[in-house]
Amino acid sequence: MFSPLTVTLIVLAYMALLFAIAQFAEKRAEIRGPKTHGPWVYSLSLAVFATSWTFYGSVGLASQSGLLFFGIYLGALIAIACWWIILRRMVAAKETFHITSIADFISTRYNRSQPIAAVVTLIALIGSLPYIALQLEAVISSFNLITARGTEAGVGGLTGLLVTLVMAIFTILFGARRLDPTERHPGMVTVLAVECLVKLVAFIAIGLFVTLSVFGGVGELTERLFEGDLQHLTLVHSDHGNGFTWLTFIVLSFAGVQLLPRQFHVAVVENPDQRYIKTAMWVFPLYLILINLFVLPIAGAGLVSGLPVAQADFYVLLVPQRAGEELLTLLTFLGGYSAATAMVLVTTMTLATMASNHLLLPLLERIPGLQRARGSLLQVRWLMIVLILLAAYWFAAEFGSAYLLVTIGLLSFAAVLQFAPSMFGGLFWARGNSAGALLGLCGGFLVWFYTLALPTFVRQGWIDPSLLSDGPWGLSLLRPEALLGVEGLPALSHSVLWSMVVNIGLYVLASLVYVPHKSERTLTNEFLASMHPNSQRYRARSTGLEAYIGLEPKMAEAEALLTKYLSPDKAYLAVNGIAEDLRLIGKSEISIIELIEFHRMLEHVLAGAIGAASAHHAIEASIRYSDREASDLKALYSHLVSELHGQHLTTRDTASGVKSGKSTTDHYGMINELQRTIEEQQQQLAAQEAQIASLEAKLEGRYEEIFNFRLEAQRLRQENELLRHELGAIRTSTGNAGETPGGASNG
Repeated sequence: MFSPLTVTLIVLAYMALLFAIAQFAEKRAEIRGPKTHGPWVYSLSLAVFATSWTFYGSVGLASQSGLLFFGIYLGALIAIACWWIILRRMVAAKETFHITSIADFISTRYNRSQPIAAVVTLIALIGSLPYIALQLEAVISSFNLITARGTEAGVGGLTGLLVTLVMAIFTILFGARRLDPTERHPGMVTVLAVECLVKLVAFIAIGLFVTLSVFGGVGELTERLFEGDLQHLTLVHSDHGNGFTWLTFIVLSFAGVQLLPRQFHVAVVENPDQRYIKTAMWVFPLYLILINLFVLPIAGAGLVSGLPVAQADFYVLLVPQRAGEELLTLLTFLGGYSAATAMVLVTTMTLATMASNHLLLPLLERIPGLQRARGSLLQVRWLMIVLILLAAYWFAAEFGSAYLLVTIGLLSFAAVLQFAPSMFGGLFWARGNSAGALLGLCGGFLVWFYTLALPTFVRQGWIDPSLLSDGPWGLSLLRPEALLGVEGLPALSHSVLWSMVVNIGLYVLASLVYVPHKSERTLTNEFLASMHPNSQRYRARSTGLEAYIGLEPKMAEAEALLTKYLSPDKAYLAVNGIAEDLRLIGKSEISIIELIEFHRMLEHVLAGAIGAASAHHAIEASIRYSDREASDLKALYSHLVSELHGQHLTTRDTASGVKSGKSTTDHYGMINELQRTIEEQQQQLAAQEAQIASLEAKLEGRYEEIFNFRLEAQRLRQENELLRHELGAIRTSTGNAGETPGGASNG
């Protein structure tokens, strides 16, 4: 046993070390840029998926249900194998639209819909709150176990409140210390990687201790596992698990490893390079296998030691503690603490960002007296972090002995599963639209709440128990745990089945019936095009239009907009950074297309602070165009459309519009096709230039040959002339010699 003061000081020292590591990573990022952490740090940070539910709960579940615990990781392994198709598309869209959360992603896909962003945020808050409560309960209970207080202290009380406040400070320091327009946190990602290594080392250490000390080696451990007293640990099926439960676990983990708010943030938002995904596709699965390698030995050691099955979740701590291994017990506690704090850090920070961007900010925009609070967005996030953790603490204290916390991780997974149809449908199905996404999300979540959350309130005594046995108003077909007469399924499987039937059904039906507005179709095609592996992003287009728009007023307008949400210094730097990227520095006037690009990049910067949906609406509400600018925009747009019609650059949406008898030409798709055509022509031009250069080289060689030939001809001509002169001289001298003797004789 340790004294509470000793454990507290050790935890504070550990947090101070993590803070120093985070500071080092932040300073390094300022020098090296966003890719300061490599693929290994990125891959290890993804192991935030392994929370205290993994560290403690897997052993507890294995003690009762054998191999069933591995189902929650089997689905994750299947999902990771598909990441080069799924996750890479998410990262590509994030880079194009500057997405900062899963609510931002889904709402951006569906016409930047603020209602959809709000619904996703509410689902994430309600679904994640119990899971955060589980982490707090794990930390508080493990603290009580290794100190003199014991488990009877419970979750409530001063210890629980202090742990909650420490978690809040931890989250603010590492994840919300400043308002970053990029929403990337290299220091936090590095800390996550370190914590993931700590919990892995701790779990392997206790596993090796159990295998070599308690059981005396791998051989004896294997024999004991297959003997009668521990044989149930190796069974695939047991009284607590069946085929439906296995399938449910696999489906939940397949979606959860990609759609849990913390997983989306770490895997998508914090991804600095798509190539890192390839490393993560083998490092992360290896991590999951290693951290589950000793689950069965630890569960067996707890049972062999005679520890109560009711405390099976904490066999990881109790086994070394009973053996008198204090250092190993302390290391195990730090491993569990790391598992819990990593989850709380990312989840709470992400939820606070989503809540402030998609719930509070739209409210502040609509209430005139509260608009000044937009400049205190960072402080609003701090307040949201504290409120979320206090709500989770209340939940843990109130439902500490209820049914829900027994399988709380899976129940939160079931809530997050409601994102799957709109997310995966949005990635691969162009017909999916905002109406289908909104109805599917609302319908699926209501079914989840009715079939899983409501029974918990009944068992807590808040609602009449007859609701479960007789149904509302005596309608047995509406019983929450036997909806429409479907009985015999585990409660979790029953809820997942009906929520997915309703969610997918509404999503598909509404998407097929509802005809979205032209702007939504355009954004859909833009979104899908951004996920193409060869898509070109942030391309500045050349213009031949007149530069007549004053740059300074537009920059002042943009800076005034950013100042509502960012500090004046950051707003100034952001606006000047955009101008520098577009090569506008030094210009007094710009063209209309340069203005379009300026506003486009301004929206990207603003999206990093308040989300894409809110940023789009803020741009629409705050940015003004003069009559001439608006006229030029329309003329330019019409000109592009008319020119592109002659090239037959149409999209699938155009074809569907022709079939329906409506003109639904997708102008963005045409422009995108034109850009690809221009790129192909540029490649052809480059090839022709290379061919011309080769021909010029050959021609230069011919010129040189001709020059040499002329030199040789001139030399030969000179030699011929010289020979003629010499021959003439010889002939002259010969003639003179013949005349002299004759003359003498004549004389």
